[in-house]
Amino acid sequence: MSPPAVPTSAFDLPAWLATAPDLPPIVQAGAEVLRQRASPVPAASIGSAALRELARRMVEVMRKAPGVGLAAPQIGVPLRVFVAEDPEERMSALSAEGRAARGRVGLSLMTVVNPELELLGSERAVFFEGCLSVRGYGALVARSTSVRVRGVDVEGRPVSATLSGWPARIMQHEYDHLEGTLYVDRMLTRSLSCDAELPRLAALSAEELSAALGLPGR
Repeated sequence: MSPPAVPTSAFDLPAWLATAPDLPPIVQAGAEVLRQRASPVPAASIGSAALRELARRMVEVMRKAPGVGLAAPQIGVPLRVFVAEDPEERMSALSAEGRAARGRVGLSLMTVVNPELELLGSERAVFFEGCLSVRGYGALVARSTSVRVRGVDVEGRPVSATLSGWPARIMQHEYDHLEGTLYVDRMLTRSLSCDAELPRLAALSAEELSAALGLPGR
């Protein structure tokens, strides 16, 4: 059962923009806004200066963090907007084998307003995920390997993309934020690990990882 949405009329985006810092802080787990279903952006706001400014700030916060995605609730805005970007230069430390295993390919900047997400096929992959709103930790999460995302951009132009591999994982993670869901709700609980341990664990084979963390069925 999804949490209730915040009534759109209860949030005044222009007023928030007028008082929030240019680079708003990233809200951390425990904040109510991360556990509410975000409200649709009203049609009257699409194409507005306020929505463009929200998207600009979200992109700047995401890049500064740095992260590969950010949903509006993560900066305290309960509206159905997310941005995502995974440029090639972020992958320079990954081996070719690591990139191939994860389906890690470049993702150009996307801003999606009022997105719809469709999971394609039954194939799922399990990899470590982290979150800018759950700092210091990561865990294994099973995600669909292919998705279709639809919505509009800040100007109201249609957005439609079919994605696989890591970009598909990013879409699912960010869409979850709009539903009041965090990756810790989906994680394999025994895999929860601090950042200092993640590079070592991520380098292990599935069998080694299962033995190290006592994961059933892997």
